Amino acid sequence: MQIVTYLRVSTARQGASGLGLEAQRAAVSAYAAAAGHRLVAEYVEVESGKRADRPQLTAALAACRLHRATLVIAKLDRLARNVAFIANLMDGGVEFVACDMPHANRLTLHLLAAMAEHEREMISQRTKAALAAAKARGTRLGNPRGAVALLDGCRAAAAVSGTKRTAEAGARAAGLRPLLERYAAAGARTARELALALNVGGVPAPGGGSWYPQQVRRALSG
Repeated sequence: MQIVTYLRVSTARQGASGLGLEAQRAAVSAYAAAAGHRLVAEYVEVESGKRADRPQLTAALAACRLHRATLVIAKLDRLARNVAFIANLMDGGVEFVACDMPHANRLTLHLLAAMAEHEREMISQRTKAALAAAKARGTRLGNPRGAVALLDGCRAAAAVSGTKRTAEAGARAAGLRPLLERYAAAGARTARELALALNVGGVPAPGGGSWYPQQVRRALSG
């Protein structure tokens, strides 16, 4: 079986340090080696599990469709802690396996996703309650430097975000180029024809939705 692996951590610090990523990579590598599966591609995301708009996950799913591969993750909560998200993914035409429960069926995955979502909500409620209690005791919350610290943080975040978006766009273009070449060899010559072929093939556009000729031109020039 051909597999595409998806690794996710929630913070930039975890992504830079490799904390969490190496453990996930080891889990999926052990799973692939034990079953004799062939790794096609690996996608790494630094993003909260709350967010549904994850470029690297989108790219990983596109790669699965392209290679007819199975998506492999270390743990179900690395994919999402959201029942609706997991349900939509299971109905999206891509098979996926969580290494911590490789033989789980659809019912089990729904139950595990529900438990993970409940856990996420409980953590959020406990955090809010702790902050409210601290505020009631007179504890000063936030950064004492105020707007200055916020501005510094915004500048740093903007720089990191720009670099991240550029890297993601390059990765998407590199993964998409073989597919575009195959469509071109089959007779799709113009950007409009290539966009139509991508839409018919079920390949998601970078921002979701349908492909347009201008997006294809950007992918070809990236």
